[in-house]
Amino acid sequence: MVDLAYKTLLHDKVRFLITVAGVAFAVTLILVQVGLFIGILDNATVTIEHIDADLWITSKNTPNLDFVHQFPESYVDRVRDADGVERADDLILAFMNVALPTGAQETAVVYALKDFRRWGLPWDVPVGDVDDLKRGPYVLFDESAAKRFGAFEVGDYREIQSQRLKIIGKTRGAKSFTTTPLAFMDYDRAQTLSPDLLRGNTSYILVKAKPGTDIPRLERELQAKLPYNDVHTKAAWAARSRDYWIKNTGIGFNAFLTVFLGCLVGIVVVAQTLYTSTMEHIKEFGTLKAIGGSNADIYGILARQAGVSAIVGFVFGLIPSFALRPLVEKRDLKLIIPLEFTGIVFVGTVVLCMAAAMISFRKVASIDPGLVFRT
Repeated sequence: MVDLAYKTLLHDKVRFLITVAGVAFAVTLILVQVGLFIGILDNATVTIEHIDADLWITSKNTPNLDFVHQFPESYVDRVRDADGVERADDLILAFMNVALPTGAQETAVVYALKDFRRWGLPWDVPVGDVDDLKRGPYVLFDESAAKRFGAFEVGDYREIQSQRLKIIGKTRGAKSFTTTPLAFMDYDRAQTLSPDLLRGNTSYILVKAKPGTDIPRLERELQAKLPYNDVHTKAAWAARSRDYWIKNTGIGFNAFLTVFLGCLVGIVVVAQTLYTSTMEHIKEFGTLKAIGGSNADIYGILARQAGVSAIVGFVFGLIPSFALRPLVEKRDLKLIIPLEFTGIVFVGTVVLCMAAAMISFRKVASIDPGLVFRT
């Protein structure tokens, strides 16, 4: 049985290679598209995940991290008085204009805190010291800003909101969903740059609970203290931000459509190959039935053929998916392919190829064993 399965599958090597190529293309399409999708969503919440806060207090009905609304910064005093709060600080997030040496203007997403280090923001500073931000008119830019702002070095100056600031360092890995570059500066400095919007106001309140504190209880207490704001756990706030982009930008549907098309390509290629191979060897299958072979034996042959096509195709689809990562990163994108998702794709590939084998099985199952004796 096994020999017949492999023999008929490899009888036409070109056809087998086309089958493998079709499955590999489908696997690569699914892994890369979903990997890019996950990477984009990671940008949408990367700062939320890295900031060492248990709770986020936002303005009422804020849909996601970037669509921010300001509220009085004095609210932080009410938060600090709550039982179970270890520390709480205001966080400013604002879009500010940056004048480039070329004369053009770009926009930066500015994050401003009074003490960056104790909140773990920014988390990767290869050049410079975040504590120096409070010592003068200074700013940190993420390395990814070079794509929009042009090359810059520590010691360069840029005008932000018409005020000249010195670049004293670079961060790494701090990106936004909108691809707008991130900048970091002192809290008071940000309020000075945009006084009409930010003076006396904040964008978020970050809350770190004391060890052992009941987070849901603290969340309810803070919500009662600030009825005109929303209180979210870190996980809930990240999920809310991701859900907004998935539901309101169409990227969720785009990812689903790509996965569907990838599955369709794989099924069609495998089904067509197995069906053609089966029809070419229809007498061999008739012989098998004539000597007592059951439908289960026949489906076992087709299943082995589908399994081989699935496994080989998956391997050849997996290799380019990971090989593309350096190329994608050069384009300032992220390609994140979780190991568990890779396992899901493998299982799905095998299952779909087995399902494709059913098309051929339906034909073979109805074969008249007497076919082998006809001339």
